[in-house]
Amino acid sequence: MYHFDEIVNRKNTHCVKWDTVPEDTLPMFVADMDFKVLPEIQEALEKKVKEGIYGYTIVSDDYLQSVVDWEERRHHVHIEKEWIVTTPGIVPALNAMVNTFTHEGDAIMIQDPVYFPFKGAVVNNQRRLVLHEVKMNEQGHYTFDFEALEKKIIEEQVKLFILCNPHNPIGRVWTREELKTLGNICKKHHVIVIADEIHADFIMKGHEHICFYDVDESFKDFSVVCTAPSKTFNLAGLAASNILIAHPEMRASFTAFKGRTGMGSVNAFGLISCEAAYRHGDQYVDELCAYIEENANCVRNFLQEHLPEVKMVPLEGTYLAWLDFGYLNMEDEALEAFFLNDAKVKMNSGITFGSQGHGFMRMNLATPRKNVEEGLRRIEKSIKER
Repeated sequence: MYHFDEIVNRKNTHCVKWDTVPEDTLPMFVADMDFKVLPEIQEALEKKVKEGIYGYTIVSDDYLQSVVDWEERRHHVHIEKEWIVTTPGIVPALNAMVNTFTHEGDAIMIQDPVYFPFKGAVVNNQRRLVLHEVKMNEQGHYTFDFEALEKKIIEEQVKLFILCNPHNPIGRVWTREELKTLGNICKKHHVIVIADEIHADFIMKGHEHICFYDVDESFKDFSVVCTAPSKTFNLAGLAASNILIAHPEMRASFTAFKGRTGMGSVNAFGLISCEAAYRHGDQYVDELCAYIEENANCVRNFLQEHLPEVKMVPLEGTYLAWLDFGYLNMEDEALEAFFLNDAKVKMNSGITFGSQGHGFMRMNLATPRKNVEEGLRRIEKSIKER
């Protein structure tokens, strides 16, 4: 039994989440968790620290096997150890893959809204950005518009598609049918797919994460799957990720680019923490997901009772609530400033994720329930006083 209600003081720990906001502000923005890590992770790190020497470290066979076993056990997908390419984070890997698989001026498609470093990986590397707008239906449910997507792929001559699954920030867990349709379109038009599955372990009841590699055997010929323990086990500061590349030529090309740019592998502490997490973390993740789902229910129930005009998009995956404050009719910059200065709650502005995020805010639910309840009270008070 893990104690996710425990309040851990993260101030004055060089913490992005807590040390970059005013003292009286409740941070519910950057996507890391306010929960202590799995005890076995801490024990493994303490054992390493006691060695007293932290030199160059190899990626062991035991480490690779722990990744293989986790994917099989948690997501029912079989991978081979040789597919795994370790990198110090998914974002640097994403930038490297953009350079590996495309050329300057090539068109790359991302979704709108979506995790904002996707856009940076495109435009900062002199590629041409193409947006596919996910659409919300009358039930508040986001969907692909596959007809529009394929039309734009053809017209813009798209070379690469970056998929977010589960989707940050809208919380969708794409179904097998949706992924199959997307994959077949990309296969038909020779579009490489990079699937960012960093939130794959945060799945709410009634939903199932489908790894892109598990949809169709042929998808392995033109795609890459990005995984990491950083969100699941709160290890972002240790910069460890595992990029799955089944196709040998794609894997060789990516590995060669890593070598040319000097991109390192994963540091010793990242390797140790990931292996410990994947060997001992099943119950932790089960209880964590249940706790986050209760936090999501807390938000939904509070809004229905106290702020019914605010709509929360159904949360299928991730620990990020996507909240529609459009009824306030405020410009996005003013909306973010209002919550920061009046409510003393720091959330991510929806517009950061794309034009479809206008009027939305992203709230991090991976925090003790006391913080969630306090944040909601502050938001209600500021809105009613306004």
